[in-house]
This record gives sequence, structure tokens and C-alpha cells, in this order.
Amino acid sequence: MPTSETSIMGKPNQDIFSDTLVSLAHENPNIIAVTSDSRGSGKLTSFAREFPRQLVEVGIAEQNLVGIAAGLAAMGKSVFAVSPACFLTARALEQIKNDVAYSNHPVILIGISAGVSYGALGATHHAIHDFAVLQAIHNIDILAPADNFETEQAVRTAVTRNRPLYMRIGKKSMPHLHPPGTPFNIGKAIQLTPVQEQYDVAIVATGETVAPAAMASRHLAAQGYSSCVLSLHSIRPFDEAEVMHAAHASRVVITVEEHSINGGLGSRTVAALMQGRIWKPVKMLAIPDQHIITGSQQDIFEEYGLNAEGITRHAVTLLEQGREKVQ
Repeated sequence: MPTSETSIMGKPNQDIFSDTLVSLAHENPNIIAVTSDSRGSGKLTSFAREFPRQLVEVGIAEQNLVGIAAGLAAMGKSVFAVSPACFLTARALEQIKNDVAYSNHPVILIGISAGVSYGALGATHHAIHDFAVLQAIHNIDILAPADNFETEQAVRTAVTRNRPLYMRIGKKSMPHLHPPGTPFNIGKAIQLTPVQEQYDVAIVATGETVAPAAMASRHLAAQGYSSCVLSLHSIRPFDEAEVMHAAHASRVVITVEEHSINGGLGSRTVAALMQGRIWKPVKMLAIPDQHIITGSQQDIFEEYGLNAEGITRHAVTLLEQGREKVQ
């Protein structure tokens, strides 16, 4: 986890995706990138320069993007379909459902500029629905890596899985959250805090909200509260056992996500706890069910309590409410 307020910053996860894709293509000539007029925003310029015959540009036609990617995958190619997450998982949802998931073609769908990365471009460009709609479709993995390490590992692992997969990544430079040698497995959460028998709060986060969750852990420690921070880079497969273990060992649970309050990480976590009969106070931090403010990703995180200060504040409030009930 970050060791100071000025943790070493890495690159945007989109850059790491691009670098990793180029590296993989040097090893595997079957890798194809298909994009919908997103060569620049998807950081595919270097890939196109080095592998011009392995890039397919379809223009602003996301439904065609997914259909072509599925066809190439059916012919044995390792296909990455790259497009803004907001359009990929809305405009091309039927093609994802039928051509990829239902038909079981191992396309790797990359949703760039995910969540509220596009910020001030407004609600039309926000992707805060992708977890919800894709969890309702059978046979597709859903990933949201937190930092450069998780992004690289997720891309490399995705190529070997030979099954439908969606990965959302953002534009912001991310701090390094993991020490060297951290194991990475799709479907297995990563705990960023030291393992203890008991905690005051379990913070379950995914994607670019993991970094503020880790920093909130430091703020809570300064106030005398212990915490367990889990990076849930896999929404599906979901590490139910680790989430339930963290919740069982904690007084309260906070979930944090750059997604709608409906149908995302929080909903999935609460369902797991309820079915596992773990009765703990839970606070779901997400984008509320209302019109979103216009502003940068930082502005939106601050407004809805998804930054370190907001997570800390909500955790302390939940802990104090629990103490009052006991008294």
C-alpha cells in the first residue's frame, strides 16, 4: 500500500495496457487489436506502428467492433476490442451478449476511460453502468484493475484464459499499490494491509477507488482504527470467500466503487454477506442514483465521498454509530 502522502506515481493504466499489448504481440503474432476510432485515446499508436497488419480500425461503430472481434476470435486469433467503456458496454451490449458471451468467443473487451474518467464531458461519457449490465450476462469475466501492476497482470492473464472477458481501465496516473512479488490471480482479491485477526473496518474497493481506500486506511490508523483493505480487481469471478472472511473479522464494512450504487461491487458484496449470514453494518460508497455533477474525476470523487477523506469520514461515522448502539 502507499507508504506516504506522496506515494510514487506510476503511469495511467491505459498506458500500461498499451505497453503490455505491444510486449505480448512481439511474442504472439495471433494477437489482434480492434478499435472504434480510439487509436489515440486507447493508446494504440505504438501498437499500430509496430504491428500495422494486426490492427483493425472500424471507425465509430462499436457494434461492428464487437462483431468483427468475435469473428476473428472464432478463427483462433487473440483479440482485444478497445473502445470507450461508456459506448462499448451500452451501444454494443447486444453484440457482447450474443456474439461474445452467448457464442463463447474469447474476446478481451477493453473499456477505456471507464467510470468517470471523462469527467467534464458529462453523463453521456460516464461508464457507471458496466458492472451492472455485464453481471446480468452469463459467461463473461469482469475486471477492474487498481494500478499498473494489476493492469499488466490482468492483461497477461486474460490472454491465457481463452474465454470472454471485459476489463475497464482509466486515464489517471495511478500510485503503485503492490510490493514486488505480489501474487495475482483473476478471481482472487488482494489484501493491501497487514493481516490481523480482527479489524475495526473492512474496506472493499475496486479499480481506481482502491488507491483512495488504501490512503483512507492510513488516515484511520492515525485516528486509532485498524482496517483491512481488499482490492477486488475481479467483479466476476468474485472472491466471495475473502470478502466474507474480511467482513467476519471486522466491526463494519465499507465498499467503494467508481460505479452506480445499483448493481455493482456494493450490491454484490451485500448479497454475499446476507447469504452467508454475516450481519455487519455496511456502507456502500458509489455514484448515487441521481444526475451526476459535471466536473473532473477528482471533483466527482470528492462530491460523493469516493476520495480518501470521504472514505475515512464514512468509516468513522459507521464505527461511532455502532458504538452508540452497543452503549
